[in-house]
Amino acid sequence: MSPDPADLARLHGLAFLHPRPWSEAEFCALLARADTLTIAAPEGFAMGRVTLDEAELLTIAVAPDARRGGLGGRLLGRFLEGARIRGATTVFLEVDSLNTAARALYAAAGFTQVGLRRNYYRDGPVMSDALVLRRSLP
Repeated sequence: MSPDPADLARLHGLAFLHPRPWSEAEFCALLARADTLTIAAPEGFAMGRVTLDEAELLTIAVAPDARRGGLGGRLLGRFLEGARIRGATTVFLEVDSLNTAARALYAAAGFTQVGLRRNYYRDGPVMSDALVLRRSLP
């Protein structure tokens, strides 16, 4: 059964305020694509795309009251396994350089920095860089 776009939008809204949470319509559009891979749990989800041998993790959202319990790591692990099953050998993602919790999660999962997008994210007047991370899949 496919995840409900309204549930995904609600969870994304709880997890992200900046630059803005994704809308239900945006989740509908992503879920309609054949290359979208979504791993969902009641308190969070991971979503990305798999095209040929590459995957891109678009977002991981965990409700604030469910954080620090390992859910993000479990969602990421299930996403990586799903991408591998679909034929991906490499996974890419972008993360805000100021998001230390996400950076730690990705480092623990074996991601390394391969690029930088300067001033990519905006939180009010504060600009921050996007780190482009990569990980090979076995």
